[in-house]
Parts: sequence; structure tokens; C-alpha cells
Amino acid sequence: MADKARRPRAFEEVLLQVERRIADDGLRVGDRLPGERQLAEQLQVSRASVREALRVLETLGVVSSQAGRGPDAGAVLTSRPDSALTGLLRLSLGLSSLTMREVIDTRLMIERWSAEQAARRAAPEPSGAMGEAMRAMEAAGSAEEFVEHDIAFHMAIAEASGNRLIEAVMRALRDAMRRYAIEAVERLGDTGVLREDHRRIHAAITSGDAAGAADAVTAHLAHAYPELL
Repeated sequence: MADKARRPRAFEEVLLQVERRIADDGLRVGDRLPGERQLAEQLQVSRASVREALRVLETLGVVSSQAGRGPDAGAVLTSRPDSALTGLLRLSLGLSSLTMREVIDTRLMIERWSAEQAARRAAPEPSGAMGEAMRAMEAAGSAEEFVEHDIAFHMAIAEASGNRLIEAVMRALRDAMRRYAIEAVERLGDTGVLREDHRRIHAAITSGDAAGAADAVTAHLAHAYPELL
């Protein structure tokens, strides 16, 4: 069955609006964006969408998040988004035209590399994001909820690789295939195998076993998509 045209997710629309705001307001490097709540009100979107959009912008090196209140609230512009942001959005919106095999092959290549790099760099995971995602998956009550935390786990690996472009590409890949991931979890029924895979990946990364981390990622994707790998 042919897929319907993919509609942009809320945070992608927010990204476009933030980019327009930066251009229209003539913001320069060092200027501060409005706070999260103010942006949500101005753009008429949820604060969660604004938060996710700002996280992507920070990954791309466009803004630097700043904690604070009043005049100190809001992210600081560290570079002009220009073609970097537009390119990411085009990638995210255009992935729906690719075959699932193409997406999975690309994901396998990227995730193997990310896991190897994360293992080479890793002492015990400083942010704890992988461990937190694993605990959340244990408590997930639906395939949709499981996939949300699964995405957080794999994004944490990309972040731990130390390559911001890899992290941005992985986010686009995972968002594009979110529905397929939910269907894969529903087909499996029992997520025990996937959760055990995550534990092996995490253990290999935190112990510095680069080859073991890459192999664990390969086995994990084979369990999730046996018809493709």
C-alpha cells in the first residue's frame, strides 16, 4: 500500500518559523531568542514542540541553551541557520520517498559507527540518558510509548559519538521511520528481545568495547527488522 504524503511534525514547523523569526528580526550572533513560553505563545504551538525544535537547533550549533528567568531566559544565537537547517528539514521531509530497506541500511551504517565511537570515548555514560531510556522502556504501556523511549536511547548513542551532524541525521532518520518502528514493535508483541539488545549495547559502550557495541547494534536491528536484515 502506498504511503500517504508525510505531514511535517509540529517541531519541524516550529523550526521553519524560528528560522523565519531569526531572519525577519535581523537577529545576530550573540542575540537572545525569546523564552520558551513566549515563543510558544507567539508561534501558537505547544511548549514541547518549541523545546524539541530548540534541541535540534542546539544540535546543529545554531543556538546555545541558557537557563534562567526574565532577561536571562531564552537560547542565545551562536550562528546563522542558513542552509544547514534547511538541509536538515529537506532530509527529514524527503525520507518518506525512500524504501524502508534504504533507510534501515543507512541507519545500520550510522548506528554501528556511532556505537563504536561512543564506546571509544566512553567512561560510564555521563548524562545517563541511555539508562534512563531503558528504564522508561521497561514501564512503557504501548508500542507508541516504547518507541518514544527507544528513539531517546538511540539518540543518546548518536550524541555520545561526539558528532553533531550524525546526531542531526539520526534524528531525521528516526522521525521519518517512527511509524514503521511502532509497527515493528507491534509485530513482535513481546519487547523482551529488544530490551535485552539495549542492555547489551549499553554494556558494550560503557565498558569501551567498540567491536561489541557495533555487533550488538547489528543484532538489534536484525531482531527489529528480520525481513530486511
